[in-house]
Amino acid sequence: MATVKFFGAVQEVTGSCHMLQSSAFGCVLLDCGLHQGGDRDKDEMASRFPFSPHQVDAVILSHAHLDHSGRLPKLVHEGFDGPIFCTPATADLLPVMLLDALGLYERDIEWENRRRLRRGDQPVSPSYTRADVEAALKLCHPIDYDSPFDFNDGLQITLFDAGHILGSAIVSVQFNEKGKTKKLVFSGDLGKSDTVLMRDPTVVKEANVVLMEGTYGDRDHRSLDDSFEQLEHILHEAWQRGGNVLIPAFAVGRSQELLHYLARLETQGKLDNWHIFLDSPMAIEVTKVFNKWLSLLEPEDLDASANDGHEIGSAIRHKLKFTVTPEESMAINTIRKGAIIIAGSGMCTGGRIQHHFKQRIWDNRNTVLFVGFQAKGTLGRAIVDGATHIRLFKEQFIVKAQIETVGGFSAHAGQSELIDWAGNFTSHPQMILVHGEADALDTLSEQLWDKHQIDAEIPFRGQTLTF
Repeated sequence: MATVKFFGAVQEVTGSCHMLQSSAFGCVLLDCGLHQGGDRDKDEMASRFPFSPHQVDAVILSHAHLDHSGRLPKLVHEGFDGPIFCTPATADLLPVMLLDALGLYERDIEWENRRRLRRGDQPVSPSYTRADVEAALKLCHPIDYDSPFDFNDGLQITLFDAGHILGSAIVSVQFNEKGKTKKLVFSGDLGKSDTVLMRDPTVVKEANVVLMEGTYGDRDHRSLDDSFEQLEHILHEAWQRGGNVLIPAFAVGRSQELLHYLARLETQGKLDNWHIFLDSPMAIEVTKVFNKWLSLLEPEDLDASANDGHEIGSAIRHKLKFTVTPEESMAINTIRKGAIIIAGSGMCTGGRIQHHFKQRIWDNRNTVLFVGFQAKGTLGRAIVDGATHIRLFKEQFIVKAQIETVGGFSAHAGQSELIDWAGNFTSHPQMILVHGEADALDTLSEQLWDKHQIDAEIPFRGQTLTF
């Protein structure tokens, strides 16, 4: 019998990793993601996998976000040497993602070993190195959308557009076991039907088992039009206050969408005379990858931001500065007002956004604008939940900046869209909900039953299901 075992993104929204096994094809991982939030990501890098990487025959990657791909180098370090299947665009994004993560990890190790040296403790060795990143990248085997690929003479892999970020995929795997054809569909992260730049998620109708994400299983987003109007209002109010706007943004997807939205405001004559900074080396590199793959994006959205066929958001080119070096980033501090600063990390767990908080979060003329999901345990979640003080760089800072959230820009499907996507299956599959906090998955499970009489299961970490 085929089994699927859950090692991450179960009753939480990070660390995606599920193991599919059958005598028909062997052992395959669906994603190999890093847990992001708090210190657990560091603990995960220091700990061994709860399975042997040697036993894994292949990895199928839904997309490039680190909570889905970030532990690939460690998997290689511990003995995995099989193919990593993903879309071509994901293969182009992975070097940017994994090398940036390596730099952060190496700095953490260096800091930890300095601390240990002062205490007379033994230094720690890194769990992976640049050589492991490079080896993982060489294992990538790109598969185009809608193009079935046969692996190990027993598993047919097909990737469909998930509409979440560039290159994101719904994974379909089909195999024969004891004379029966079986199909598992893994949604990865599903995009909204009206997400800018991305195409709508592909409708899939046949499966025996479906692993579906439920990040926003307990609520719907505001409409895109309402969110766009809200963005315009927030930016104009900040301009009138003589402040600056700090936007924590994920490097892949959200940063590029923000450039698009700002360009749309500019073409409509609704963007004040802001200085706009994309202050994230990774987001800058990712934007270059997006520009390479414009053919995968929604043409109408590109036209709406006065795209000239070569880059996203060309309408704000005269106002936009890419700040790559630390010196360029620090120079933004000299701007007293009128700066929109887009910087990582998206959940404020590290990166340059923390340095901008240090400079500006205590000033009530400024605005912190959240445009993405903030997981439990992250600094971003604490601020959204109303923290009056935050601790950064061993100092405490009062939070006086205006805190705003625009939820409609999420790259994840909302509750209604998840229910609609699940309702398209005509084969009455076993539905399993992953990648969502427990309360959100409980609510989604109830709604799936009410709307479609789908009896969805919510697994726990380490659980094995047979089908």
